[in-house]
Amino acid sequence: MKPALIAAAALFASTAAAAQTEGAAPAAAAEVKVNQLIVYGEDRCPESTEEQINVCARLNERERFRIPTNLRDNPNDPVNQAWGARAVELQYVGRSGIGSCSPTGPGGMIGCYDQLVREARAERAGADGVNWERLIEEARQERLSKIDQKAAADEEAASGPR
Repeated sequence: MKPALIAAAALFASTAAAAQTEGAAPAAAAEVKVNQLIVYGEDRCPESTEEQINVCARLNERERFRIPTNLRDNPNDPVNQAWGARAVELQYVGRSGIGSCSPTGPGGMIGCYDQLVREARAERAGADGVNWERLIEEARQERLSKIDQKAAADEEAASGPR
């Protein structure tokens, strides 16, 4: 019984190690670091290198030494909340059952989902407004177009005059 277990463990370890070595080389070669920067005014964005793509978001020069807009004031300060919002919050005090986020009563999970949606909307409203995914994709496409142009030039030079 023990030799069979040892053989099964050895077989499992060898297949796991082979799977790790097969997938490691292409993933490491294809992985390029992305550096996300914010530049101000007419500052230049640093050039991308072979190992790193620089993606820059440009802000107005007046914003250089200011605290970011999403951190300038306290959104949870009661002064920043409308009286209607405070009244709605008081509506949920001690509530259980449908529409509440409570483990008691039927339908408490509906209120938990509603609470999650409200928190996500508040978080999105406080975001910095820079679409990093779009900027990264544009930088990647620009980089790929340069690689394609260089490859075409190299092929043309290698083929020589006709």
